[in-house]
Parts: sequence; C-alpha cells; structure tokens
Amino acid sequence: MQLSSRFPVAVQIIIIIAWCPEDVKVTSEVLAVSVNTNPALIRRIMRYLKKVELISIPSGTGGAKLTRNTEMITLLDIYRAVELTDQNALFGLHDHPNLYCPIGSRINEVLRPPFEEAKKALEESLGKVTIQMLLESFPPLDYSILKHLKLK
Repeated sequence: MQLSSRFPVAVQIIIIIAWCPEDVKVTSEVLAVSVNTNPALIRRIMRYLKKVELISIPSGTGGAKLTRNTEMITLLDIYRAVELTDQNALFGLHDHPNLYCPIGSRINEVLRPPFEEAKKALEESLGKVTIQMLLESFPPLDYSILKHLKLK
C-alpha cells in the first residue's frame, strides 16, 4: 500500500518557500515546476498549509510566504496539515464492519491500540525534524537557475 504523496509535496512546498529569497515570488505555478505536477494540485495542498497558518498567500500574484521561522516548523506540523483523517487518526478504521462476523464485530477494537501506537511513534519522529534542518541539506539559491525554473 502506498500512502498519499500530499505530505512529501507539502514539505517540498514549504522548503521552496523558505529557500527562496523575499524578492522571488513563489506562486503555485512556480512550485508546480519544481514538483513537476499540476498547479491545481499545488494550490489544493497550499490551502491546507494556509488553513493551519504555516503559510500566507496574499491576493493576486504576491507569492506565498512562511508565517513562522523555519526552526519553528516541523515535519509533524506539515503532516498534521495535510494527512490526518477527520478523526485525527493516522489510519481510518472501517466505518461499517459486519457486526455479525466474529472478526468484523471486533476488528476496530483490536486495531485501535496498534494504530495509536504507530501514530504516536510517527508523530514523535516527525516532531524532531525542522524545516531549518532540512534546508541545510540544500545549496543556497543560485539566481541563474531562476530563469530556467521560471521563478522570476
């Protein structure tokens, strides 16, 4: 089973916004070039990030900005913004198991503890990694690449 790509794409969006200097307008079109996807998908993920106030998106073509310092944004913040279910769960449980089946009648009860344990371990790990830590893995922006990536 492959999980959604929203989380890695959201991390890439945050890193690009943090990586670009203030004079570079980071728009959904710009981000779509780096992610190699459709700007509509980028805008959808950006709405999640804006909703939890990780980014701000001014009206018009001002470009996205971070609302916090990169040391204050963790992978957990981004993960929670884009991946958790409405019940704040890592995995959704089956809504309508067969209550007459010996397995179906208890499956959610049996799965809930290990799922909660997995969620706790994942959150603990993601909470230790900041965007600043990840930014240090990339070279500083070379303005000559902006034209190639259509960033300016």
